[in-house]
Amino acid sequence: MRKVAIICVLIFIIGCQSKKKATETIVKKPSVEKLALTEVSSLQKNRTYELGKRVLLTCNTSTFKPFTTEEATQEVIKKMTRERISLTCQNILRGFGQFNDMKLIEVYRIDKEKATVFRYQCDYEKKHTIKELRVTINDANKITSITTKDWTNEFK
Repeated sequence: MRKVAIICVLIFIIGCQSKKKATETIVKKPSVEKLALTEVSSLQKNRTYELGKRVLLTCNTSTFKPFTTEEATQEVIKKMTRERISLTCQNILRGFGQFNDMKLIEVYRIDKEKATVFRYQCDYEKKHTIKELRVTINDANKITSITTKDWTNEFK
């Protein structure tokens, strides 16, 4: 009788543990979620477009208007120096020519960082490679990063 009771208790404990693990895997949401362009507020789309374009137009005009604390985080403001932008512009102008415009292609939400990533394809004078401008904005609508790289269809 004692053996039967111990076996029943063990089966009960094992059964409870397996149910808990199964529900945990079902409840987890992906940390990166692709958003439809229609789901994203026009305020955020316009803000990222204007601020991203401001940086890229610096290469054409050689003048950069620094970001304010309402537009970007302190970390971004510190990194966006004239010298750093000038060096990047030299490489871009040499390889791609003048910047024309950019088009929003994809938007991703990263819940872990509480940020939204806007992926723009950039249009330059020379068309041999498609460049991407990636603008990341936090929940306070401040830019947390701006990067440029060669376009790939996968978000990494």
